[in-house]
Amino acid sequence: MAKPKVAFYWCASCGGCEEAIVDLAEDILKVVEAVDIVFWPVAMDFKKKDVEAMEDGEIALAFINGAIRTDEQKEMVELLRRKSGLVVAFGSCAHPGGIPGLGNFHTRESILERTYRTTQSTVNPGEVLPRTVTEIDDIQLTLPKFWNTVHTLDQVIDVDYYLPGCAPPTDLIMDAVTAVLEGNLPEKGAVLAPSKTLCDTCPRSDSKPEMLRIKDLKRPQEILADPEKCFLEEGLICLGLATRSGCGERCINANMPCRGCFGPVDGAHDFGAKALSAIASLIEVDDEENTSIDEIQELLRTIADPAGLFYMYSLPSSELRRSR
Repeated sequence: MAKPKVAFYWCASCGGCEEAIVDLAEDILKVVEAVDIVFWPVAMDFKKKDVEAMEDGEIALAFINGAIRTDEQKEMVELLRRKSGLVVAFGSCAHPGGIPGLGNFHTRESILERTYRTTQSTVNPGEVLPRTVTEIDDIQLTLPKFWNTVHTLDQVIDVDYYLPGCAPPTDLIMDAVTAVLEGNLPEKGAVLAPSKTLCDTCPRSDSKPEMLRIKDLKRPQEILADPEKCFLEEGLICLGLATRSGCGERCINANMPCRGCFGPVDGAHDFGAKALSAIASLIEVDDEENTSIDEIQELLRTIADPAGLFYMYSLPSSELRRSR
């Protein structure tokens, strides 16, 4: 009996999701034993034409990581969608938009200007910017078109399931592969991770006061955080109260507050707005009737880059989507 065919592809992301597959360690042998990897260009010599030659739906499962911000990425994910029975948005960038999605606070032109002309390390005396088509000695060279707006995977193609995380932990990866092999998948559109908040599973939850109030806000480098104490109680913004659990509390265990890479729990539409609302509700005021809006805003102004903090992993999937 032929083994199910599986594909992996990398769009706009750091490559950590590809490393997560390698991090399966000896478990990757179980995967290879159970499935036939027919496309994984970052690790093996596969070509686009290999996928094009397949029948539509021939690939059982495609794991696609990274956001979409070039026409080449759009072309490849549309191809993989046609050839695959199931598509999983693999990791934060494919799911709510990830770190590349912060590019939506800028324009295409300003990003290219900064990257190729004004960075301190750039030497570009001709001030040349990349072009999609360049003619050299009657030879036409092409580059993918760089989009003005970063998109999540499901804004470009139909997605069956979501595997969150930056990068997804190995246990959830193996659970997803096993569920496909056993035909034990949840309803289409499900996130293949628990639907509890990180606060529910946080090892520091017992230290969180029943009536938590934040008097002042600090940045992680400003204090030595108590490894036994709730970050919020110490005045450190932790987004675990709005973030889906399932990551294994990796950042928490490294004494760093959560930044929301697992995205929202079921039912939360805009992760950044949900997180911001939750933090704002914890701000302590001495006298609600006599405390001015200016005083509250003064405290909130101590949050460095609030847009980048609350939408660090989710700007493309938010109501904001991008700067206007």
